[in-house]
Amino acid sequence: MPERNAPLRIAVIVGMLVIISALHYLTTLQMQHAHDIYRRLYYVPIVLGGLWFTLRGGLATSIAASLLFLPHVIFQWGHHPTSQPEQYLEILLYNIIGGLTGFLAGSELEQKLAHQQAAQQLEESYRTLSAQADQILEIEEQLRRTDRLSTLGELSAGLAHEIRNPLGSIRGTAEILKDGVAPDDPRHEFAQILIKEVDRLNRVLEDFLRFARQAPLERGPFDLNAVVREVLDLTRRQAERHDIAVVIKLAELPQLAGDGGQIRQALLNLVLNALQAMAAGGQLTVTTRLADGLAEVAVADTGPGIPAGEEARIFKTFVTTRLDGTGLGLPISQRIVASHGGQIAVTSTPGAGATFVVTLPLP
Repeated sequence: MPERNAPLRIAVIVGMLVIISALHYLTTLQMQHAHDIYRRLYYVPIVLGGLWFTLRGGLATSIAASLLFLPHVIFQWGHHPTSQPEQYLEILLYNIIGGLTGFLAGSELEQKLAHQQAAQQLEESYRTLSAQADQILEIEEQLRRTDRLSTLGELSAGLAHEIRNPLGSIRGTAEILKDGVAPDDPRHEFAQILIKEVDRLNRVLEDFLRFARQAPLERGPFDLNAVVREVLDLTRRQAERHDIAVVIKLAELPQLAGDGGQIRQALLNLVLNALQAMAAGGQLTVTTRLADGLAEVAVADTGPGIPAGEEARIFKTFVTTRLDGTGLGLPISQRIVASHGGQIAVTSTPGAGATFVVTLPLP
């Protein structure tokens, strides 16, 4: 029963009792059929009292009706002895009906509350199972990723030897050819293109090896703000070359535990991606802060952003939005951060840039 409705319901019951009692006392005894109707009208507020306020309400209303009706029986029907037993029986029925109605209403209310509690428990269990199912799916994805990495690791050793040696020979031959022709000779330009493409293939190979063979963590204290400054120092010239303004907002952070060199590599990948996304200029904003007991680094750009629905896909291996990308930078960063017990999240508005947020646990 809603508490806000209780005063109104009490007023309804009291009003009905008063009106019915007034009808009894104001109607002459010659109208016996009217009195028969009036005394049975008491059942209406009695039943309502039991339904609305359970056992206590039903008994309280029936007792009140009995007390209001009893003087009428004693003083007005006292000279009709044959009618008194019937009137007293009616008073007894008031209390029986009030108690029975209240008891049944109370039992129904208890069952209703029990069902609501069971429904809440089922809903909580469903949420728990749903969260556990999500965790299982995430673990399965991690196992599949680990299996792929294991396969890549086995292939990487042979590929490194088989590819790097020919690349070195090709580059050396191209340099000899370039030095042997005049700068205005078209073959000079072809040799430069060949050297450039060999360097690009070598970078792809290095990224592949770095991804397939994760270096062991060299755990120790490191200053996250210092790592951020190093990354921005390394990329300052590239930002200036593309007319990109760099905004730095560093909060005071405690020393973190982990491999500062690997964290630098992860952040460098994120910053380079942001700079490459703003080839025509823009603003790079890097901020650090403490949030919910975690150290947080946010790398935000004003580039074209990430296409809708691609936020999760960009962390998969060999997925890239750049023509010259390898699709390994973000997976490498994600794995490095995950090995430190952290996470990388991304938010993006197409046409308005993207923000990558790295969270790392405090020691």
